[in-house]
Amino acid sequence: MQHHEHHAALPGDLPAVAAYGLQVQRAGHTLLDRITFTVPRGVIVGLLGPSGCGKTTLLRSIVGVQKPTGGHIQVLGYPAGAAQLASRVGYVTQAPSVYADLTVLENLRYFSAALGMRGWLREDAVVRVIKEVDLSSYADKMVASLSGGQYSRVSLAVALLNKPELLVMDEPTVGLDPMVRRELWAAFQRLAGEGTTLLISSHVMDEADRCDRLLLMRSGRLLASTGRMELLQHTGCADAEGAFMHLVTAAARAEEHARRRAAQSSPDTIPGLFGQGAGAPLEADFFVDGRQ
Repeated sequence: MQHHEHHAALPGDLPAVAAYGLQVQRAGHTLLDRITFTVPRGVIVGLLGPSGCGKTTLLRSIVGVQKPTGGHIQVLGYPAGAAQLASRVGYVTQAPSVYADLTVLENLRYFSAALGMRGWLREDAVVRVIKEVDLSSYADKMVASLSGGQYSRVSLAVALLNKPELLVMDEPTVGLDPMVRRELWAAFQRLAGEGTTLLISSHVMDEADRCDRLLLMRSGRLLASTGRMELLQHTGCADAEGAFMHLVTAAARAEEHARRRAAQSSPDTIPGLFGQGAGAPLEADFFVDGRQ
């Protein structure tokens, strides 16, 4: 599949997202373990990894719903969840975020009013997002009668009402057929081309081919934060799935190396993974924040 590069952030711009040593613990379990990365503006970033690896927790941290237990995270130059971000960040959750017993148009008018839009500004926003996600033929239909793909479009339209600078989406294409997925990704590409930063989670590895940059996660840890082509070149793999498995293997080697060193020394000297301590393999060192 042909890959389209989008414009990167202008020199001097703050990144869309910057996380430093981000940790989230819940009920004694570590959900996110010392995650550090940046997301430049105006690109599509794929957050990829198996179900249960921490993707949703990371996205919730970015939009300010989940409070970290360690580290910190900035979004568009503000702490995640800051009041200044309310109209600048859009969030599409996995769970349905629109009312099934209202029409598409009624949903959009309701949510635009909730955002404080009035008069012609409200109607202009509603018409704009209907066109952006190609819902013109379904505007007067009850959401309950829509297909899964159309339902996803309505949730996306709601998130676009405020023209967000950052759009965060939690597995928006899950369960959709290939044609609908392709249409949604075409909409994502258009948004990125207009300057919106998109952070999209998925457990479908072939969606990496549609992204400019990738965040690869496993078991609450970040395996890679890099450009798609850099990932393939560095691992020598032909696709993102092969590169992901390559990094998983490298991480397993690093963990085993750490255990062996710990057995030979005091517990306080256990090296961290991914460049956080000595002994991690080159693959791991390379991909923390895309730096060698």
